[in-house]
Amino acid sequence: MGSTVDIITLANLAEKMPRWDPAASNHLFALVDMGSNGIRFSISDLSPPQTRLLKCVYRERAAISLFDALSKPLATEGSSPSLTFPANTIRLVSQTLARFRAIAVDDYGVPPGQVMVFATEAMRKAQNAGSMLDAIRSEAPDLLVHILAPQVETLFGAVGARSGYADVRGLFLDLGGGSIQMTYMDTYTARLLAQDENQPGYELAAALAGESLPFGAARLIRVLQTDDLEVQAAEMSRLNQGMGDAFSKLCRAFPSLAEIAILAGDANGSDGNAGIDVYLCGGGFRGYGSMLMHNDPIQPYPIPLIGSYTVSGEMFGRTKEMLEINKAFEGKIFGMSKRRRAQFPAIITVVEALIAAIPPIRSVTFCAGGNREGALMMKLPRDVRESSPATVLYVPTELVTTPTRAQEGAGLAVVVDCLLSAFPGNLDPRKMNTVFGMGLGHVYVSQIWDRVGHDDAANAAAALHDAIAMDPNCPGLTHLTRAVLGLTLCARWGGSVAPIDQHLYSSLRVRVNRSDPDTAFWADYIGALTAVLVNLITAPPKTKAVIDDNIRLRCTTEMDKKTHIRLEISVSEKVSRGIDLDELADLFKGIGKKTHKKITVTTSQLR
Repeated sequence: MGSTVDIITLANLAEKMPRWDPAASNHLFALVDMGSNGIRFSISDLSPPQTRLLKCVYRERAAISLFDALSKPLATEGSSPSLTFPANTIRLVSQTLARFRAIAVDDYGVPPGQVMVFATEAMRKAQNAGSMLDAIRSEAPDLLVHILAPQVETLFGAVGARSGYADVRGLFLDLGGGSIQMTYMDTYTARLLAQDENQPGYELAAALAGESLPFGAARLIRVLQTDDLEVQAAEMSRLNQGMGDAFSKLCRAFPSLAEIAILAGDANGSDGNAGIDVYLCGGGFRGYGSMLMHNDPIQPYPIPLIGSYTVSGEMFGRTKEMLEINKAFEGKIFGMSKRRRAQFPAIITVVEALIAAIPPIRSVTFCAGGNREGALMMKLPRDVRESSPATVLYVPTELVTTPTRAQEGAGLAVVVDCLLSAFPGNLDPRKMNTVFGMGLGHVYVSQIWDRVGHDDAANAAAALHDAIAMDPNCPGLTHLTRAVLGLTLCARWGGSVAPIDQHLYSSLRVRVNRSDPDTAFWADYIGALTAVLVNLITAPPKTKAVIDDNIRLRCTTEMDKKTHIRLEISVSEKVSRGIDLDELADLFKGIGKKTHKKITVTTSQLR
């Protein structure tokens, strides 16, 4: 095998994984993940300045289970069954990879040196893996297959899941067909340590401390279906012991996790803010997330994406209820294949082992990323990896007439500052569940002059649908941020939607208020503020003076039975010509009803 395969370890990772070159003439990368449950292929565009988004331009999945192909009887620990791929599987895999290579190189123009193939648990276990690799080389001579050491698989899985967020602090687990990985990542503490580019980062620390356990969904379902109760009991004991040991090892390696665990254990569920945050990736866990989404209290659930779907620890723990629904529900469950439903008892077993091994869970987020995204992230320099995806989400529209991106960004910054000035000093929207607090201020204001030639009600509906559908796996856009962005843009257009969209609108409001009951109110408030600004400043500002010389916003609050927000809008004579200022105040009518907030708006001429 040594002559035909490269094994990637943490020690040779930098050598086997050349760094991304921002000056390269071609930024397309094709990756194949030969997982145990299926083979996934994607082509990603890392062109600057949107490199951090890992923009996927093509993806495909071949339903080839390498683990099922190793169909030998289970054995107790200590025995060594023969694990070999049959000839038809070798032929099918090699032809599939040759096809993927042709799509990448011939159809999309990916440089052959930027096509990478990774193999995981099944290829690590197969005794005739060399025959598989020789067949692949015969079908596609320049296609090199890299077998990932378990620690590297842990690294890629965790970093791939982490790629969807600006910051994370929590356990990361990846449930595939053959194995499960557990580790911990804390970008907040890592940033405080300010490690330089030449020192090992938190990613490698996570990989070194992480554990890979041989209990993937495809393997575990065979354990559960065996008639040998002794084998079944032994394997369940190994799973539970392995989970507990893995968590204990992580606590010893990471003081911040140990501290969270102690606080969570002391609270024992009595404090809703205490507990472990968990991030889950891999097909098995995404299957469990799809079942939870199918049974979410908000029905139908308004955002049809499993990536960034978040539930409370309490909801995550409803394993018996989910198992019964999987057995009884005869229809199609969105996001779950027949194979995934057949493996569902194994997935439940892993979830229950996880819950038993760690202190109370505060939240669980199901992540879209995996090995391919993790491999791409590890090619990038640290400053790009650690940048917020939201900073490069903005793409200028045809309405932005400033001559350079730098000027466009400056114009948007002035608009953001203007809107922020309409909050009282004791309330900072950058620390709340608002588009500003979620790092989407520039993304939001870049869209507020879009579609000005269309009907307000149509624009309000488009805002809702666009936010939940845009760039399905785009890093930085969680379910919460999508909902807040959509509701705020909808409010910018008056918030009036047709009956067919009323359920979507109401569901998104319930979704955002799960995290904070004031979230929908602030979306409405910011949207109304924006409508005021756009009524006065009718095109994106080319200079800072366009805003500064024509509109001033001032806000104070008073506390009584309700929080009384007093907003003063002062505008210049130039931009207020032909405008009834009272109509600007009317844009806030109805906002805050049935809440503990009240808004009073006054308007005047700017002196």
